[in-house]
Amino acid sequence: MHSPDPTPITRLFPPQHPERLQLYSLPTPNGVKVSIALEELGLPYEAHRIDFALNAQKSPEFLALNGNGKIPVIVDPDSAYPGSPLVLAESGAILVYLGEKTGRLWPTAPAARAEALQWLMFQMGGLGPMFGQLGFFHKFAGREFEDKRPRDRYVTESRRLLGVLDERLRGRDWILGDQYSMVDIATFPWIRNLVGFYEAGELVGFNDFPAVARSLDAFLARPAVQRGLLVPSAP
Repeated sequence: MHSPDPTPITRLFPPQHPERLQLYSLPTPNGVKVSIALEELGLPYEAHRIDFALNAQKSPEFLALNGNGKIPVIVDPDSAYPGSPLVLAESGAILVYLGEKTGRLWPTAPAARAEALQWLMFQMGGLGPMFGQLGFFHKFAGREFEDKRPRDRYVTESRRLLGVLDERLRGRDWILGDQYSMVDIATFPWIRNLVGFYEAGELVGFNDFPAVARSLDAFLARPAVQRGLLVPSAP
């Protein structure tokens, strides 16, 4: 199997600590999933800011790392698998990898692992894309469109997904139950972005989902979350 070559990216971002896991990212909802996970796990890592304003994600060096041109990407010199170093993209895949490598924040029992994957895919295939489209039509270029049907479609679907999540969280501290997990790390940055950066809380009626709001507050109160939300730092 072809493995991406991590060498070109080191020309743009020479690592100061090459023995550590290298994170190439930006503090977006998908990007902070990985920095929060690394902070929660206490793994040593070095973060590099892939600045969208400079189109760094489209540079030949970054595309050699991830041909999809998306953050986050990790290079793990201490790979859990043969063929070190491991180059891995896609935030959900990285969370699963880190959980399996460390045996933390990710279930090991087969049935529990399957349930965790189910809720991780719920975020990856539902919450993230729907909230992102809603943000476009509500806050960015889409707000200039006179036809509000596209925006309203994503409002309706976002409310439905929030309802599913709210029902799941009733009587539970976290999405998988009493134990905080990678599923929460994947999910709550997007909830935060919806009501914060996208300023869409009122639009989707966020107050109608008290269980989601309660767990979001608990998530944001965690010190590792607060640190991870700032990684990579601004220049």
